[in-house]
This record gives sequence, C-alpha cells and structure tokens, in this order.
Amino acid sequence: MSNFFNNYVAHGLEFISAVFVVLIGLGIVAVVIMFVLDSTQSRDAVRHNFPVVGRLRYAFTRLGEFFRQYFFALDREEMPFNRAQREWIYRSSMGRDNTVAFGSTLSLTPVGTPIFINDEFPTLEDHASAPPAVTFGPDLPHPYECKSIINVSGMSFGALSRPAVRALARGAAKAGCYINTGEGGLSPYHLEGGPDVVIQIGTAKYGYRDAAGNFSFDILKQKAANPQVKMIELKLSQGAKPGKGGLLPADKVTAEIAEIRSIPEGVASVSPNRHVEVDSASELLDFIGQIRDATGKPTGFKTAVGAYEWLEDLCKEIVKRGASAAPDFITIDGGEGGTGAAPMPLIDNVGLSIRESLPIVIDILTIAGLRDRIKVIASGKLVTPADVAWAYCAGADTVNSARGFMFSIGCIQAMRCNRNTCPTGITTHKKHLQDGLNPEEKSVRVQHFVERMHKGVGIIAHSCGVAHARALNRHHVRIVQPNGYSVPLSELFPEQGQVS
Repeated sequence: MSNFFNNYVAHGLEFISAVFVVLIGLGIVAVVIMFVLDSTQSRDAVRHNFPVVGRLRYAFTRLGEFFRQYFFALDREEMPFNRAQREWIYRSSMGRDNTVAFGSTLSLTPVGTPIFINDEFPTLEDHASAPPAVTFGPDLPHPYECKSIINVSGMSFGALSRPAVRALARGAAKAGCYINTGEGGLSPYHLEGGPDVVIQIGTAKYGYRDAAGNFSFDILKQKAANPQVKMIELKLSQGAKPGKGGLLPADKVTAEIAEIRSIPEGVASVSPNRHVEVDSASELLDFIGQIRDATGKPTGFKTAVGAYEWLEDLCKEIVKRGASAAPDFITIDGGEGGTGAAPMPLIDNVGLSIRESLPIVIDILTIAGLRDRIKVIASGKLVTPADVAWAYCAGADTVNSARGFMFSIGCIQAMRCNRNTCPTGITTHKKHLQDGLNPEEKSVRVQHFVERMHKGVGIIAHSCGVAHARALNRHHVRIVQPNGYSVPLSELFPEQGQVS
C-alpha cells in the first residue's frame, strides 16, 4: 500500500512538473511573440521602445481605477462620489448603523460648503411631523400628491438592466416614492410592485412613437391611462450632457429594449439633441399643453440650466396666456448629474451646478408670481441628507436621485456604465453579470435608503428648529465664501430668503 501511494505521488509530481514546464514554454513563446510585435510596430512609441514591458502601463492604468478606492484614496477625495458618501448609502440601504465616531472627515473650509444653522431651541421629536405632501396639477382630472422627499430619478430600461429596474420599482413601491422611467419608455418592469410612475418623454420619443418614428399621442394616451402613471415629464436636456441627446451603445440594444423603444435591435440608440416640436418658449407651452390635455395628468419638463433668459421669456408667455398654461413642474438637473454615456467635454464643463441653478430658477418663478403654480424638482448629485436638505433650503418641492439609488442596490462606481460590463449587474445586459442582482432583496435596500434619507434630513430640519424637511428655507443654511467665512444662502439669493 505504501509503495502504491509513493508511486501515485511520484507520478503526480511528474505530471505537475511536465505541465509547469509546458506553461513556462508557452509563456516564453508568448513573450517572444509580443516582443517581436511590439518592437516592429510604430503606432505606440512606448511599446516600440520598451517591448513587452511597455504593455504594463496599460494594465496599471486599467487596474488603477479599481485599486484607488480601496488602497489609496482618502475618505473624502474621490470623484464623482467619495468613500464617505458611498459608505453612508451602503450602510443605510443595508439597515446598518451609519453613525460615525471621533470627528468629521469633511473639511468645512472649501468655498461653497453648506453649513446648516442649528437653533438654540431645536424641535422636540414629539413636535416633529411628517413633511406634507406636494400636490402637482391640483386642478387637473388626475392630480398627484407626492409624499416622499426623495424619489428615483430618470434611468431608462436599457441604461439599466432588467433586474435593476425591477429592484428600483419594487423598492419605490415599498418606500412610497415615485420612479421616473427615463427616456427609454415605460417598460413592464417599471410597474412591478405597484409604484407611482413618472413617464419621461425624451427627444427621440422612445416608447411613444409610431412605426415611422413619429411621436404618437394615441400611444401616449394608452400608456398614460395606467393608474400607476402619475405624471409626464418632457425631457429637454440633462445635466451630464446639455445639448446632446441620449446615447445607448449598440450592444445594449437588446431585442426587448428595441421593441419597447420601437428601434432596430443591435443598433446604437442615439436621440436628437432637442425636440423638433419645440423651438421657443411658446412652442414648449403648446407641446406641454397638448400632452396634458391628452392625458389629464400633471405635465412638466426637465432641463439643465445654462443660459436662463429663456426661462424669463417662458414666464412672460405664461403670464400672458394665464397660469393654467404653465407647466405643472420643472425638474432642474445640475451640471454635476450623471448618465450612462456622455462626451467628456459636456459631462465636465457644460451646464450650471445645481447649487447655482436651483436658486436662480426659484427666484425667476417667484419674481414672475408663478412659484406657487409651478412645482420645482431638484436633481443632480444629491445623495446624502445634507445634499437633500440643502435643496429644500434652496426652495425645492421634492428631490430626485439616480446614482444614490444605484448605490443602494449595489453600484460600486466601477465606471463601466457605457461598456455593458458592469460588475454588479446594474448597467449591463449580460446575463451572467446580472445573476448576482436579486430584485426582491435589493428592493428592501431601496426602501431602507429612502427611510434613512427621511430620517437624516429630518434630523437636520429639527436641529434648525423646524418640524420637517419642507419647512426648511434659505435662512437655515450658510455657504462658505473665499475669505473663509460663511454667509446665509438668503443673502446670496435674497428673493426667497425670508424666514417663513
């Protein structure tokens, strides 16, 4: 028996040694081939001058973005979202303790930092109350009451995977917030669980176009008749790429997505950079009115703000026609907003930040006497209680978040949204990558995220001496200036600065 075992081990070692020798041989052959290829090519100077070794440059560049967040980046220095922000969302969505110890890692000296003003006599918890609902289109046949202070922003089925949309829809239903479909059209997955739904009409009219690609009021009426559909949002532009339409790469246009959007399968889905029907403030009001008349539901538009004189012209036209001609809401998307795919020049340098654009829009509506008529939704990198509380101080009626909800269902900021290789299954249509995303389990995380957001913003509101988030105003937050001191937001934007 002992001899048999010894022979077995000896043969095994011989086999392993033979395999090892073969692998070494193949490795040497591969290195030689790469050496010849690199040294004889002229497209890449580094690889030509340093054959084989020069290839490591690209490997390190590719791996660097993954390793930085784990080994090198500090809690508050990553972009677009740092570790502290992501960890707050992760722990909140998992229902874990998200308190911190010892001291804050947030520097309070950078220009623009918001500092909330605590009251010497904060609101007792017994005197606190839930934020009152915001009513959109109160005079319409189908008005909508929005209770949640944060909602799922527009992310289309296509940009997101099937299980991701299902998780967000079910989670929104559990949390009592609405989900925006994004410009890809209303899919069956947006309706799962019974959430309130806002359908978005993009510039390509995906989901609401006929066989010839033209916008169809009949198709819109049919889909908007669903009782879960509460509002319609006409997308003019978004913060990540103002002046550019949506872009869905060809390998993400599956047969199912092509059917929902009424476009060819396997062909890149590229939207026009604006609606052909809308070329002026007057035509925008006309189109919104037609949509609202067809559906009987609150209708507004989404836009990133750059030049804003057109908003003043829009208000003048509304005053001329009468308040009933006004959009029921305006969604303001900040230039720091995200997307699945966008040109770098647009995502980096075009469009005002939400920190500037939101107060400007609120003031324009106030001066025109339309602030009560037109509700304002804020969007653009608002993912923590402080972000959301600032938006309410600035004057928002409610807040949308996209990437905050993506983090809640497992996004790790791999920055692969445009490549169909998302490792968490959220922005890919590859089945093996989607398998780890369980919609029912992740929907609970969405619910927890919303609940913790309500709690966190409530804590700030109570510290400021008011009963709930929607009672915050510009007097309650100060903004750090270049000299190191802070001034009230009510001084920077005085139109809405009065204490109510």
